[in-house]
Order: sequence, then structure tokens, then C-alpha cells
Amino acid sequence: MIYVEKESEVEAKKNEIESFFAKNGFENVKVIVRSGSAKNLAQDCEKIESSFLFIQWTEKQKRQLKAYLKYCRDLRIPYLFFKDEFSEINFEKVLLTVSFLIEDYEKTQFASAFGRFCGSDITVLQANDYGSKAARTVEKMKQIFDKFDYTYKVEKAKADSFKLDKESVQKAENENYDILILSASRDYGLDDIIFGPKELHLVRKSRVPILLVNPRGDLYTLCD
Repeated sequence: MIYVEKESEVEAKKNEIESFFAKNGFENVKVIVRSGSAKNLAQDCEKIESSFLFIQWTEKQKRQLKAYLKYCRDLRIPYLFFKDEFSEINFEKVLLTVSFLIEDYEKTQFASAFGRFCGSDITVLQANDYGSKAARTVEKMKQIFDKFDYTYKVEKAKADSFKLDKESVQKAENENYDILILSASRDYGLDDIIFGPKELHLVRKSRVPILLVNPRGDLYTLCD
């Protein structure tokens, strides 16, 4: 999917991309060109029933990154930011974090997909909290991974839930993980609006691709 500024540019851009795919032997590719702003990204992904969003960006697009994170906040699908400087993407080693947030359990289905279709080695990095919420989520994840006989391990982080993501970015780089699965911010505070949410700084700093999952609080609403 590509966005152009003017309606008159749509056809030329579509032909250009389709020609590129044809020359390079890509099959079963559908090219969608939209005129206007990428702020409609979430709605457009829903219209075409996308199951995954891959966003490629360069260092020159740092200012745009904050806007794209904002556009993706309503997505019900995972979205991955891939820098131009990264090598070919691989899914052999997958790292995901589990904090005290119950929504972190949503990462299970995506880690499972990598385990099932890519044969990935999955590492679950559990927050070092005093409470038991993270541990309970990990136990639920293990039940799914054991059921389908995925290759996985659980490691206890040094950091608590509030600093877990920062530790995971460094761990992913040091131990050569291929992809890191993190949760996006549940809500934006004043600091997030002014300086950008935590995921903005994590994506900029990370030396491996980050797959972001939006928290689904609506799935965990308690009934009366």
C-alpha cells in the first residue's frame, strides 16, 4: 500500500510498482495506491482485511515515525517497523516480553504463528516484579506453547515491568534475536504527547525489527 499526495499520481505510481514486482519475479502481489494522508492507514487496513502491517522506514523519516505510530493506534493487527539498514528479515529467534499487564497475553497468538509457520525458537522475557501477574500470564502462554510443541524458554528479566521493554531491546541486540514483540502504550500521557510514546524511542534505538501489538483492553473487561 502506497500513499501519494494527488489523485493524478495514483495510476503512474501503481504502474511503477507493478512493473518492479513483475521484473523481479514476485507473484500474487496486490498493489494499492491511495491519494491523501497516511492517517487513514488503520481504516484502509481494515477495508482490505489485512492480517499484518509491515512498515519500512529510513533515518531520514524520524519525524514521520511519531505520526505513523499515532496512525497505527487503532489497528487490531500487529505492525512491524523495519529500518532500511536492517539485513534480510528472519524469524529463527523470537523474543517477547511479559509484564504485569494482562493484555500481554495477546502476544501469544503472534509468537505461536512464528513457531508454527517459521519453526522459530521463542524466548519469553518475564518481568521481575514482586506481584504474580506476569508469572500467571507466562503460565498461560506455556500451556499454548506446550500444546503445539513449540521450541521455547522462559527467562526472568533483571528489570521490573516499567523498564522491561528497554532491557529487552538491549537483550535482542546482544543475543542476536531476529524480531522483538512488544506491546504499544495503553494510553498516551502528557509526556507521550510532547516527547513521543515509549515505543517511539524503542523503535528508534532497536537494532532488530520490533513487532508492536496494541493492547486490547476491551477483551478483558470484567463482567458484573
